[in-house]
Amino acid sequence: MKWNLPNILTVGRLLAAPGVVLMFLYFSRPYADWFALLLFVGAAITDYFDGYLARLWKQQTKFGTMLDPIADKAMVVIALLVITGYAGMNPWILLPATVIIFREVFVSGLREFLGDTAGTLAVTKLAKWKTTAQMVAIAVLFGTGIFGHMLLDRMTGMDPTIVEEIFAGGDDPVGLRLIDMAARITWWVGIILLWIAAVLTLVTGIDYFRKALPFLKEDA
Repeated sequence: MKWNLPNILTVGRLLAAPGVVLMFLYFSRPYADWFALLLFVGAAITDYFDGYLARLWKQQTKFGTMLDPIADKAMVVIALLVITGYAGMNPWILLPATVIIFREVFVSGLREFLGDTAGTLAVTKLAKWKTTAQMVAIAVLFGTGIFGHMLLDRMTGMDPTIVEEIFAGGDDPVGLRLIDMAARITWWVGIILLWIAAVLTLVTGIDYFRKALPFLKEDA
């Protein structure tokens, strides 16, 4: 195993995955949402740079090739579990998250079964778009948590009548309507992207299964 910069970035991305959970265990919200967002986005950025630098500097290794997709899957799956948890098992999130997690487990099982012939399931461009859609959707949904708790913090201690007047179009000195709009926009953008990611995830999963079928046939 060679400890070059691309491999270090990949390992860092893998360690960042459980780090998202730790943010919510040891920090109160919305600080946990902020830290989780920064950690997730930082890790997602390394997903581009580790492969780019490895190719640029000709530092591709078997270790990096093996660990890169594992780090991606760990990031996505763990972040989805966190978002599903604090969203209260909302079906708009739970259903696409289930599709994504099921597919990742299924394809990983296929790769393990195929062993030396797993190269048949090489990562496609559509699969890369799938990963990008997943990561952007998750980052946007972390933003929803930030705006949602920012709204609650500013409403704490306010007279409910004043809050009603603000949302009815009255004077809004603390920007409640703007924050609420940001929370709603990030929610729907995140949900739409997550469903798009789920569709891409399903399509690529079916494609991988189709490619693996010849190796799953019983010997005559």
